[in-house]
Amino acid sequence: MNAKTVQELFDTHIENLYASKRLKYAEMHKLVLNSLLKFNRHLDIYFCDIDISWLKRYEKFLRNSGLKDNTIGIRFRTLRAIYNLAIEEKIVKPEYYPFKDYKVSKLVQKTAKRAITKDEVLQVINYKGKTDYERLAIDLFTFSYLTAGINFVDISHLTINNIIDNRLSYIRKKTKKLITVPLNGKVLELINKYRQAKNPYLFPILSSFHKTEQQKANRVHKVISKVNKALKFIGTELNIPIDLTTYVARHSYATVLKRSGVSTSIISESLGHSSEKITQIYLDSFENSQIDEAMKNLL
Repeated sequence: MNAKTVQELFDTHIENLYASKRLKYAEMHKLVLNSLLKFNRHLDIYFCDIDISWLKRYEKFLRNSGLKDNTIGIRFRTLRAIYNLAIEEKIVKPEYYPFKDYKVSKLVQKTAKRAITKDEVLQVINYKGKTDYERLAIDLFTFSYLTAGINFVDISHLTINNIIDNRLSYIRKKTKKLITVPLNGKVLELINKYRQAKNPYLFPILSSFHKTEQQKANRVHKVISKVNKALKFIGTELNIPIDLTTYVARHSYATVLKRSGVSTSIISESLGHSSEKITQIYLDSFENSQIDEAMKNLL
């Protein structure tokens, strides 16, 4: 066995995540590490020291800190991932694994509704924005909805190289899966609207000025905040019953297809949630023609 403490494995893993440019995951692991240090005061302990009793005390600590189930669940899933890594690297024996009996799955709240109806989607698409950011917000919402619910981070990194034979092809940052979807006339209009010779990116989110991963992450965070603020205002103007965000476009894409009678084996309502990987495997296993046919239900 490789005698490595919990602190040492966290430090190494965070360093590797940064080196792999997986900044979001690195930051989440840092956050959990700091949370664990606050709870236990130090992590110069071995993984076999983390038993069910220890996990229950940590859960109680988080609850006393005012955290809700979903946030606590994220902390525990990150800790569980590190424990699995420890087993994989032979730092701890599998028989010490405490998550067989301590179920992280119980730490889930029912997520608030994040999808709107087809009619409501069309109201958003047809809304006449009064400011540049409102118009950009509507266009990005529309683009996401019509390209299989592509999320904001992936949209921000798209370049002309992702357009191949009238299809959008890209690797999802989150799952590393190749996604390829057809581009209809409305989507091509949006691409042409924002294309600039001096900017390699399709949309005015990133530019050649943003060179490092941190610069890109900061810029994406800044723009998505402004876009979501504009979408929330538009949603209020249209009397849409939930807060409108870029993520609503992604969720609505799946829901509209399901309500149109498209098989859940092609696209599931939970796209982007805990079963996203399963959904992505389903999408990968079908011919383009089947997905193309399904996507005709969007407008």
